[in-house]
Amino acid sequence: MSGHSKWATIKRKKAITDGKRGKMFTQIIKEITIAARMGGGDPKSNPRLRLAIEKAKGANMPADNIKRAIQKGTGELPGVAYEDMTYEGYGPGGVALIIESVTDNKNRTVSEIRHMLERHNGKLGASNSVAWMFHRRGVIHIARSSSDEDSLFGIILEAGADDLKTEDDLYVIIASPEKLETVKQALEARGIKIEDAEIQRIPENTVKVLGKDAEQVLKLMETLEDHDDVQHVYANFDIDEKVLASFNA
Repeated sequence: MSGHSKWATIKRKKAITDGKRGKMFTQIIKEITIAARMGGGDPKSNPRLRLAIEKAKGANMPADNIKRAIQKGTGELPGVAYEDMTYEGYGPGGVALIIESVTDNKNRTVSEIRHMLERHNGKLGASNSVAWMFHRRGVIHIARSSSDEDSLFGIILEAGADDLKTEDDLYVIIASPEKLETVKQALEARGIKIEDAEIQRIPENTVKVLGKDAEQVLKLMETLEDHDDVQHVYANFDIDEKVLASFNA
């Protein structure tokens, strides 16, 4: 599978090995804090918080860190006041971008994101300029060694999932956001280990990007993803797998 999905897989595998565990922890702590602030500190009644806690555990974050992040969100401990901000824009080759951030200073964040886009031959767009090109979907990753494809497909289909794809050594399960928790529970009931699960924005269509534009798009993606306030970057590019692999070598 080529394109942005392949890029995300490569980046996920490298997140710990290339020394970016600290960045990962910072992202997760912000997500836990704002999820607790918006929906309360009980993960049983707060799906966003529950997903964030599961992600923290998957990254081997200490339990005390998780607890403090929740307490900062609920106001039990003093902390920074974060807020969600979503930006839309374009990269080289007409690639559409959605940039999700959690920030304590939205003026600083938007200024820095605009600068990064312009420096890499992109531009910031107006609200809803590209959001219509993406759909919010629940995405679950499972190691292919955990189950055979036919058995897995039967389980997730019964639980209400929409699709099952393979991506290198992973199965990628796609479901509506409303069905994500149901599918997760069905997998866990069968003892199938989930690598990660989250709500993502998946593009309806992709844009083929070649040559210099492809290199610029990947440099822009890396720059955006390295920014302290950025949680997720979604894009609709389709770039050859060999180009993706050589860029991340």
